Parts: sequence; structure tokens; C-alpha cells
Amino acid sequence: MKKKEIILQLCLAVVLTLSIIGIAVVGTLAFRPLYYHDIKALDIPGYSGYSEAEIRQNYDALIDYNMPFKDGVLTFPTLAMSESGRIHFAEVKQIFDLFKYFALFGSLISVVGIAWFVKKKEYRFLKYTVVVTISLPVVLGILVAICWDKVFVWFHKIFFRNDFWIFDWTTDPVILILPDEFFMHCAILIFAGVMFGAFVCLGSYLLIKRRKTK
Repeated sequence: MKKKEIILQLCLAVVLTLSIIGIAVVGTLAFRPLYYHDIKALDIPGYSGYSEAEIRQNYDALIDYNMPFKDGVLTFPTLAMSESGRIHFAEVKQIFDLFKYFALFGSLISVVGIAWFVKKKEYRFLKYTVVVTISLPVVLGILVAICWDKVFVWFHKIFFRNDFWIFDWTTDPVILILPDEFFMHCAILIFAGVMFGAFVCLGSYLLIKRRKTK
């Protein structure tokens, strides 16, 4: 295989990996049953002081605000919000938008690249994708399992240039209905989604290799 073609396959592997991660993140964002389960499992009404119906209503408003192609200003139906809280959620939306672009444009580019290499009967990009896709979540998964609290803080310090993510419940009571454990469950679901994408690529590569051998 020519060096140029190897580089192209590696580039496709990176794009495919980003699209898998983007799909996993956006899918987790849209998967509201996870939070609905945690409302009872984590007893959010018990320590927040809000009813389950009110918690769902405000959480749904937050998710609707962050959904793809959704514009407008975030407004909670029954919860107060400070200006710093509004800025933070706007910054969070920008990060989610980035993953949405990964999911959308990454998938489109991947489809074109996959079609091109399939036509040439070259499939190593699948193997490269498996290596990259598994390596990243495995490292992050180990860190999450060992020190979730520190990972949570590191994440915010890396992606945010201010301390608006440190909420005061008296001015931004939404923090009372968003416990750290829920975010950990989101991280686990994203990890599972990425691993599923990796195994799909691995299974496809092994199946193609097996057929070529026969």
C-alpha cells in the first residue's frame, strides 16, 4: 500500500472516530430516560425539594435548549437563573454544537470515504478506527472509574475559561436537580456508545477479512 493511501486511511479513521464520539454524545444528550430513571434512583426530589413533575419540566427545558438546530434563550419554567448561569449554559451549548458537527459532517465525510475505499477494496481504515476509538474511551474510562470527581473538575477547567460552572444553589437552583452522579452515568453511556461503534467497525473488518480469506 502506498504511503499516501495509508495517510488517507488514517485520516478517515480519525474522522470516523470523531463521528462515532459525536453520535454517542448527542445520543446521550437526547436520551432523556436516563435522567428520568435517575430522578428516582438518586432521590433528586428528596434533597432538591422539588416534585418529580417540576424536575422533569425544567430538565426538559434544558435539553430542548441544547438539541440540534435549536436557537433561542434558555428559560427555566419554574427555576431562577443568574447571568453567570446563563453564560455557562450558553458555553455548554457551544460544546454540544461541536459534537453535533462531528456527528453530522463527520458521518457525511465518513460515508464518502468508506464508499471510496470499499470501491478500491481497502479496509484498513476500519482497523485504524478500532484502535483509535477504543484507546480514547478506555483511558478516560479508567480515569472516571478511579477518580470521577477530579475528572469532572479537570473537564470544566479545560473547556471553560471562567468559574461560572461553580453554581450557587441560591441563585441557580438548577444545580440541585443535576447531581454529579447523573453526569457520571452520562459519561458511562457515552463510553458504551463509543465502544459499540468500535465493535461495529471491528466486526465489519473481521467479517471482510474472513470473506477475503475464503
